[in-house]
Amino acid sequence: MGRSRRSTRFLRTTGQHATIEPDALVEGAYILSIGGAEQSHVNLAHPEEIFYEYLRRIGHLVDLAAPVGKPITALHLGAGALTLARYIQATRPGSVQYAVELERELLDFVLQQLPLPEETVLHTVIGDARDALAELEPGLLFDVVILDIFSGPEAPEHIACTEFYREARARLAPHGLLIVNVGDEPGLTLVRSQVAAMRRAMDDVAAFAEAGMFAGRHPGNIILAGTQDSWPGEWSSELAARGPHPARVLAGVDLDVLAG
Repeated sequence: MGRSRRSTRFLRTTGQHATIEPDALVEGAYILSIGGAEQSHVNLAHPEEIFYEYLRRIGHLVDLAAPVGKPITALHLGAGALTLARYIQATRPGSVQYAVELERELLDFVLQQLPLPEETVLHTVIGDARDALAELEPGLLFDVVILDIFSGPEAPEHIACTEFYREARARLAPHGLLIVNVGDEPGLTLVRSQVAAMRRAMDDVAAFAEAGMFAGRHPGNIILAGTQDSWPGEWSSELAARGPHPARVLAGVDLDVLAG
């Protein structure tokens, strides 16, 4: 079970401190902060309930990637507090998952303080996301690859590029889905560059976010989804209906405005 009070761990790679403390408003939930900034939220009592809006949007995409309840293979590039890994286990029991995290101390800290359900099948890999992708066993393919390491406009160049997305696509099973969370500033410079880069690597790309984010006036998160065939039009209406509201999906010519 999770701890009842605040716990702290020093992260040697970044020189920051990570803390995990109970959420005062949600029973059974915990907040992971790094360097004083909230980074992840985990509801141990109900892992199928995701608090952060951008993670809920990713969860909705995962829901559409395979029939309801069917186990999948998932690769998480950027582990955080393993919120999405917990969600997939709760909604798709029997799934096989891999999580790549640069900070060994962070992953150890999270697993110690907020252990996964015993039946979870999760393989952990310590290292750079691109290096780890190349070093996974040959032939290992995933139904979803989730990239969640872009926290601002200064994204790592060796990952925020078409070549990386092509390498990620090579790890997708047929009809597999590439999901990328892009946190950006007003103007959406990073979002625009990543839409263009993903379009060169994937057959189709869509963007999913709070409707006002596409105006580029506020910082926030936009979720990009890359498919290996045409973007299913019904997914746009389904995602918009699921929210969080107000939600909007841009695909096809509607996405051209963000293509740079």
